[in-house]
Amino acid sequence: MPDWVEHAMWWHVYPLGFTGAEKHALADDVAPVHRFEHLTRWLDYVVELGLNGIALGPVFASATHGYDTVDHLRVDPRLGTEEELVAFVDAAHARGLRVTLDGVFNHVGRGFARFQQVLWQGPGADTESWFRLRWPAEPGPGSEPEYDDFEGHHALVALNHDEPEVARYVAEVMTYWLDRGVDGWRLDAAYAVPPSFWGRVLPEVRAAHPDAFVFGEVLHGDYAAFVGESGVDAVTQYELWKSIWSSLNDGNFFELTWTLSRHDELLDTFVPVTFVGNHDVTRIASRLSDTRHLAHALAVLLTVGGSPTIYAGDEQGLTGVKEEREGGDDAVRPAFPPEPGELVPGGWDVYRLHQDLVGVRRRNPWLHRARVEVLTCTNTRLVYRAHAADGVVLVALSLEDAPVTLESPGATEVLAGSADLHEPGSGAVVGLAPHGWAVLGAPSPA
Repeated sequence: MPDWVEHAMWWHVYPLGFTGAEKHALADDVAPVHRFEHLTRWLDYVVELGLNGIALGPVFASATHGYDTVDHLRVDPRLGTEEELVAFVDAAHARGLRVTLDGVFNHVGRGFARFQQVLWQGPGADTESWFRLRWPAEPGPGSEPEYDDFEGHHALVALNHDEPEVARYVAEVMTYWLDRGVDGWRLDAAYAVPPSFWGRVLPEVRAAHPDAFVFGEVLHGDYAAFVGESGVDAVTQYELWKSIWSSLNDGNFFELTWTLSRHDELLDTFVPVTFVGNHDVTRIASRLSDTRHLAHALAVLLTVGGSPTIYAGDEQGLTGVKEEREGGDDAVRPAFPPEPGELVPGGWDVYRLHQDLVGVRRRNPWLHRARVEVLTCTNTRLVYRAHAADGVVLVALSLEDAPVTLESPGATEVLAGSADLHEPGSGAVVGLAPHGWAVLGAPSPA
């Protein structure tokens, strides 16, 4: 993993939704719409939040939502032009912000030129081997093959990852945009692609850009094995995401304790990309059954090992429920105003909460690789020690309706949250209000 990633904390944004772009591709004779300036006006807001990376969702030409790509080397005209994307990256870099792009390389939209060539030429087309096709026994004029798609979505045509030309194409695309200044890639649906494919692609990409950060979207399974076989730097930590909100909703910190032990094992191999919200899931403010626990979720995210990611709008406490239907993502991918000053007033307390906890993380960059030792665990009380060779913090959480007192050995100060700290040092205890939380400082290891 590139050294700079240790300090990276990401603001994840879905550009088509954020900028209010059209739901469908523009007609060929319509000029591009200049929407990257909309995103640029939010960069200072991200810096003030304390983050130092922008993880962009899809920006390439597509038919609808961006994950049905038709041309990986062309910026979606609904967002603007290549020059405007590069100018956005430059503006981010000028503020100390890294930028990653979202690469959809498991499947393509039906409008992808090489698939259209198959439909035009029929069996024996030059690009037939790019896809996993099944032609009728006696294909006639206008016959269309059956093909593997992505999870039953007929509009998403699966690529054939055994085809060397596909690997060369993906390496070319990744390198093309890294050449233009981006800092890394999220590999969409990486779990659906054989790890050996990435093992062929990434060495070529890294030969040209050794400092690029590449992480894969992986939902479940053996994360460490996937990283080892594929050569990606990291994968998304969905186990931790689920455990955070589930343990808070169920009043079951034993679930989170178990997940944190697995998380520690992952850190032996790689540092995951961590989150409590993204463009594919119900927003954390809607997922939690008690919004008083939003701070608890965020405290965990920003004090355990990982590369933390904040989904745009979560830092304002936005709500939104994902539904399993056509258009079911719209509620979690809304348009944002042209600039931060036009946000509704009610979310700024949540923004300041994020600033406080991001600030703790910024002052303790070793948390990127921190291990966790659970000191106290009941269904409704949790105290853990996050530590590395060069630092220690303690986190105390309560889900109880009455005040509680928790042993917090080694604590010397309150870094975030609210607590009454008694007998600082080895015998420290903290008093938390109902549903209280605190991040506590402690001396670094000798």
